[in-house]
Amino acid sequence: MTHPPNAPAASAARGTTSAPARPGSGLPAQAGPGLPAEVPPPAAPGAWAQGRELLRRAATTEPGRLRVLGAVLALLVVAFGAVTAFEVADRASYADDVVGRSQPLSADAADIYRSLADADATAASGFLAGPQESEQIRKRYADDVTTASRLLVKAAASTDAAGDSARELATLSEHLPRYTGLVERARAANRQGLPLGGAYLRYANQTMAQELLPAAERLYAAETRRLHEDDDAARVWPFLSLALGVLALGVLVWAQRHTYAKTNRVFNRGLLGATAACVVALMWLLAGQGLARAGLDDARAHGQDSLQVLNEARISSLKARASENLTVVARGAVLTEDGKRDKYEADYTQSVAALTAALDAATRLADDEEGRGPLTEAAARTGEWRERHARAREKDDAGDFDGAMKGIIDPTGSTGQSFDQVDAALGRALGHEQDEFTRAAEGGRDALTGLPLGAAVLGVLGAACAVTGVNRRLSEYR
Repeated sequence: MTHPPNAPAASAARGTTSAPARPGSGLPAQAGPGLPAEVPPPAAPGAWAQGRELLRRAATTEPGRLRVLGAVLALLVVAFGAVTAFEVADRASYADDVVGRSQPLSADAADIYRSLADADATAASGFLAGPQESEQIRKRYADDVTTASRLLVKAAASTDAAGDSARELATLSEHLPRYTGLVERARAANRQGLPLGGAYLRYANQTMAQELLPAAERLYAAETRRLHEDDDAARVWPFLSLALGVLALGVLVWAQRHTYAKTNRVFNRGLLGATAACVVALMWLLAGQGLARAGLDDARAHGQDSLQVLNEARISSLKARASENLTVVARGAVLTEDGKRDKYEADYTQSVAALTAALDAATRLADDEEGRGPLTEAAARTGEWRERHARAREKDDAGDFDGAMKGIIDPTGSTGQSFDQVDAALGRALGHEQDEFTRAAEGGRDALTGLPLGAAVLGVLGAACAVTGVNRRLSEYR
């Protein structure tokens, strides 16, 4: 049988046909003999590979290096301006708190204590006067209670709801109405000649001594502690801003040296402008923070420390006066824990000693005659107070109760007059030191005014100048 002419070719073609792929094997069909195998196309480079290639080109070509340098310079200068603005704004906020919140609250807490203690002393003086209690004494007591109530409301509006001060304010608000109620009962019984009045007055004094005054003292300590914390935070140097400023200047100087080495051109206006912006911001930062610290240091040395000592002196004088009055009211009914001495007389002695020590410390801190003058007078009146108290005690021990009472509550020649003179002198000294503190603290706070905004503007301006300077160099390669 004869084959068609093209049969061998067909057989050859059939012999060279590639074998089909095995189903499910995932393998390509095998090429037959005489035909090349199929080669898969190369895979596209990944994003990381492309990124590495761009970085390689940037690091190995001068235009690429210039672009990286421009980005680094812009980032450093902007970071310097932003961090400086943030840190200085934080310091300025604390300085503003020192002037407008912490110190006024500390002063108000001291006034709350003074008003309560003076109300207690005045109530005892009015009780001793009996039916002859003057309108002036009643008005003074009412004014003290009104002042304490007003300052409690003011302090509550300015303190954190969950802080230590809030708890003390709650204690004061709770016990002040109870105290005034006991005082009114003592007055009513005293006007009727009932001995129960003295017991009510002692209960009122116990409420004052065990609840109100300790809470007021803790409130004063808490607000004074917050004043010190705000003051310390306001004076901390902005180290991160300073470090970024020095780093930015260093990189800018290096970039200009690099430009000079490559082009032999002394100045690059853009980089020079960026350097000038950083220098101005850094000098402004150093000067502003330095002046702020100097002002706050002056406020602390010549105001804050003196105010604290003077408040302690005033508190001691008020304690002494209240104990002195109760010595006559109780007439030996309350003894010390060892049962050997009159408790109120022992408290008076201790408080007067604390008053004398505080006056000595305040005199050492006073830095001008206007501050020392009231303290000299207060010390002289304290000595006079001691002498008059000793004479009143001699009369009381001798059985002359009326003479002892006059020596304590009479308008003239009494311990009450000496106490009022001491309190008035301390008030003048406090007013002078308060003015000095406010003036110095405001000067420190004002030294930071405008610096946060100025630093931010200079940072943006410096970054723009740096980019402009680098782009000027890049244009030379186009």
